[in-house]
Amino acid sequence: MRRAQLLRVHSYAVELDVTRDDEFVSRTVVEFSCTSDGASTFAELKGGRIRHALLNGVPLAEHTDNRLELPGLAARNRLEVEFTAPYSRGGEGLHKFTDPEDGEVYLYGQAPLDDAQRMFVCFDQPDLKAPIALTVLAPPQWIVRGNAPLAGRDGGRWSFEPTPPLAPYLFSLLAGPWHVLESEHDGIPLGLLCRRSLAAALAPDAEELFGATAAGFDRYHELFGVRYPFGKYDQAFVPEFSGGAVENPGLVNFREEFLFRARVTDSERHRRFVVMLHEMAHMWFGDLVTLRWWDDVWLNEAFAEYMGWRVAAETGRHPTASADFAIWRERWGYLADQRPSTHPVAPDGVADTEVALQNFDGISYAKGAAALHQLAVHLGDDVFLSGLREYFRRYRFANAALVDLLSVLGDAAGRDLTGWAELWLRSSGANTLRPLPSRAAGAPAGLTVEQTGRPLRPHRLTVSAYATDGSVRRLPFTIDGTHATIPGLTPAPTGTVLLLNDGDETYAKIRFDPFSRAALPAVLPDLEGPLARAVVWLAVMDAVRDREIPPSEFLALLVAALPTERQEGVFDEVLAFARDSLARRGLVPFAPLAEACATALAGAAPGTGRQLATARALASVAGEPDVPLLRGWLDGAAPDGLAVDADLRWSLLRRLSALGGASQSEIAAEERRDPTAKGAEAAAACRAALPDPESKAAAWSTLAHDPNPRLAIANASAFWQPGQEALTDAYVERYFADAPAMLDGRYPLAALQVVRHSFPLYSARALPLAEACLAADDLDPRLRRELADGADELRRWTTT
Repeated sequence: MRRAQLLRVHSYAVELDVTRDDEFVSRTVVEFSCTSDGASTFAELKGGRIRHALLNGVPLAEHTDNRLELPGLAARNRLEVEFTAPYSRGGEGLHKFTDPEDGEVYLYGQAPLDDAQRMFVCFDQPDLKAPIALTVLAPPQWIVRGNAPLAGRDGGRWSFEPTPPLAPYLFSLLAGPWHVLESEHDGIPLGLLCRRSLAAALAPDAEELFGATAAGFDRYHELFGVRYPFGKYDQAFVPEFSGGAVENPGLVNFREEFLFRARVTDSERHRRFVVMLHEMAHMWFGDLVTLRWWDDVWLNEAFAEYMGWRVAAETGRHPTASADFAIWRERWGYLADQRPSTHPVAPDGVADTEVALQNFDGISYAKGAAALHQLAVHLGDDVFLSGLREYFRRYRFANAALVDLLSVLGDAAGRDLTGWAELWLRSSGANTLRPLPSRAAGAPAGLTVEQTGRPLRPHRLTVSAYATDGSVRRLPFTIDGTHATIPGLTPAPTGTVLLLNDGDETYAKIRFDPFSRAALPAVLPDLEGPLARAVVWLAVMDAVRDREIPPSEFLALLVAALPTERQEGVFDEVLAFARDSLARRGLVPFAPLAEACATALAGAAPGTGRQLATARALASVAGEPDVPLLRGWLDGAAPDGLAVDADLRWSLLRRLSALGGASQSEIAAEERRDPTAKGAEAAAACRAALPDPESKAAAWSTLAHDPNPRLAIANASAFWQPGQEALTDAYVERYFADAPAMLDGRYPLAALQVVRHSFPLYSARALPLAEACLAADDLDPRLRRELADGADELRRWTTT
């Protein structure tokens, strides 16, 4: 970037006055130097009304769009800007939320990727890092938090220490009557924050959350050899958050759904822990060492993803993390890698933040993490970690790119990693590995593995032979061309499943030979290892999606093996695939899914997470014959040990709404019982699911136009329901007319979620309409990507 070559930013002094009801005042002083006397550049400011702007004491002209022109720069410069701006309701900039339970007001800052300029004037790009000294003027009864520790407070004036050098997108703050719990670990002050109305939900989990935080810090310090560099560590659960969490140094924000107000499954607790570790890993990958430009999003996200799952397992707090990663996150990567929108993990030519935002996907996160795992296996863990420690030392509080990481890791390994990066990071697509066993009288007589897909990549992995008698044999092997022969795997008894990539050591789609497929219903229910079961299910679902295994065969395997699946995460993902990809398309009936869930529920111990998981699953696939059962649970006739709390009640009511077994008045009554922001979103989804024209019209209006992204997504996620085609057919064409407006005035990531969730994914009529839209030359690139992916998914399931 030319601006990064021209400037060095020395400091920001930011003062935010949030004492007004409808707008805030931002005052910023930027100290920076310029390498070329008399040069011109610009600072950025978005959505504000300038009161005054001075460059070296000289007034500046009004800004155009989001650029404030800075002409005639000196060697040393001082920029002073004061502006007013409205609070946000869409999740970008300084977001304002009024609690429906008690009327209290809460503010939080949301800066990624280029929304820091909505809060203070800045050079809003990641490779212009500088210390930020924040002062906040707030009502005196409020609590204020920033990225750095508090330096002092005088009534409603809060002053914070200057941060270490930060990229602007990492700036954040909280202001409001927040409920705060504090602790300390290894010299690091820890904080947990939430709205006061959620204090009762935070209290039971505080010990677990503080303990998980401490365990994460201990392991990262051990792995990285670099202490956490940002002083204190606050974790806040914030309302109406459009993403999952964000890694602001010293002040991590999580969506409130991670603050459990009701009973949850073990899987949900485990996944929350992984998200906590993901954001904590960003303190090193992204915050300490920051990407130079957005084409290296993966340098932040793939490392945080990989380390989060790895450390979750290594702390012992999520012992089956590898299985959960494979079935949930890695599958996300495989799906993304087979869509038209696929891209390399480390792409070239990311022109701006609009393009970059689209790459916060299964490639940058899950495929990137799988590639890093493969690299750690390839180099050896000690070499891999020693390279990372040098990377942190060399680029501490600075910026780095792919070439820098490869250089450091290559030095540690004593080899050039350019070729590895070209295959795994610079190219897209997944390879497929297929066993080709020769058979003699029905028994295996040797094994050849075939690799397809371009480019061909080297894979180090393990093949295992699982037999119906419980025996297992494992052999490591390597394939780097089209074929490889595995000696020593013969003979094997009839009824054996040959599982490639047992241990999930590489990133590749795998297939089963016909004999293994036939043995799966007998072998899979008793397969002991959770990771092996996850890899089997992952391979089977992918083969069904590629039409290599018919849905009927998948259903038979599900009926045989899913009721005894011990891992809640695996159970949930397999059922979701059967429900959303197959049953909703009429490729398998719903009834066997409900029966499998009922069987699993009957076998679940009362009061356990498994009982809750299987009850939710049953509710999600229940049909009209099951309406009395769901109604009975709502009315107090639930199985022993099953707590029908607010969250489960909403799940039941949503399914009942879709089946015509609930009314508007019942939804309104439930919303009065649960007058929370989450209750409002759940009620919106229930109304959107109702099978009547008025409800559909109201839901469509909200998802197409409401500026609140959470309400829009709630309506979009429940709008299309199987069996309601007579009501929703008219909206298939309307979607393509209204989709451009769904992007307007909304936080970009949330807007894309609305477009994605509201795509008519189960209507064959949508395919020609999508193709017609894609033929237009002036289609918004973000919309083009979403429509192309939706059309591809339709094509997979509807084209013979």
